[in-house]
Amino acid sequence: MRITSQMMTQKLVGNLQSNLTRMERWQQDLSTTKKLHKPSDDPVGTSYALRYRSELSQNEQFKKNVDSANSWVEYTDKMLDQATKVLHRARELAVSAANDTQDATARKAIADEVDQLYKQMVTIGNSQFNGAFIFNGMLTDQKPYAEGTAETKDTDPGKIRYEIGPGTKIEINSLGSEVFGSSTAGNNAFQALADFRAALIADDQPVIENSITRLETRINDILEVRSGVGARMNRLELAENRLSDIDLNLQTLQSKVEDTNIPEAITQFKIAEDVYRASLNTGAHIIQPSLLDFLR
Repeated sequence: MRITSQMMTQKLVGNLQSNLTRMERWQQDLSTTKKLHKPSDDPVGTSYALRYRSELSQNEQFKKNVDSANSWVEYTDKMLDQATKVLHRARELAVSAANDTQDATARKAIADEVDQLYKQMVTIGNSQFNGAFIFNGMLTDQKPYAEGTAETKDTDPGKIRYEIGPGTKIEINSLGSEVFGSSTAGNNAFQALADFRAALIADDQPVIENSITRLETRINDILEVRSGVGARMNRLELAENRLSDIDLNLQTLQSKVEDTNIPEAITQFKIAEDVYRASLNTGAHIIQPSLLDFLR
């Protein structure tokens, strides 16, 4: 086969373009720090990368759920602490009022403070977190208690659950009926405070003494609820740590598939650059620029 100058020129240009393309590819890897730019670069790697991205997105949502759940549970614990303090103060007043040295006038003065404690307990029962009533089950848009009728109300029994992992959910809310007592409970917090106040006004010594026991049992019930809240907080902390570990692992796997190996890319780019320069130099000698070069 006869080799013509045109054939040599076309072959040289093709080789130059191939070498330039190879150099451009490594340059793109370095400038973007990514080695996957289109599916054809690595079909298998692309499928893994897409899966890792999906799992990272899902894991990020779980982390947000854990963060929201943790905020809710921590706020609930603070409200339970306030409720416990109110009842402890009421118990102190009950012990003081049960003393025979207290006269009717002193007990009526105590009744005024107990009335304020009752109102404060109703306020705690209507606590809101991000606009949601935390003690009213699933009916978070409805106020569960009102002054004067709080002792007759039962909250919604619905449980709010957050998904903190694939197929893993945790209850985050505490029911008002568990915290303050149901309407039929003998130690209902609102009823105990209301009866205590009425006994102080009526100077009813037996009811005042009975209030001490009722308040103590309700304090114990709230402490039991708080222990459950503490257990949820511990579980959420463990879930948060686990999700962080999963996130780190997925990011590492994603980096191995997608990210550029910088030292290797620099080396390959320099090799491709040297090859391209050598091609240009060689082509300048193979393809003579004019007819005069043939006449020398």
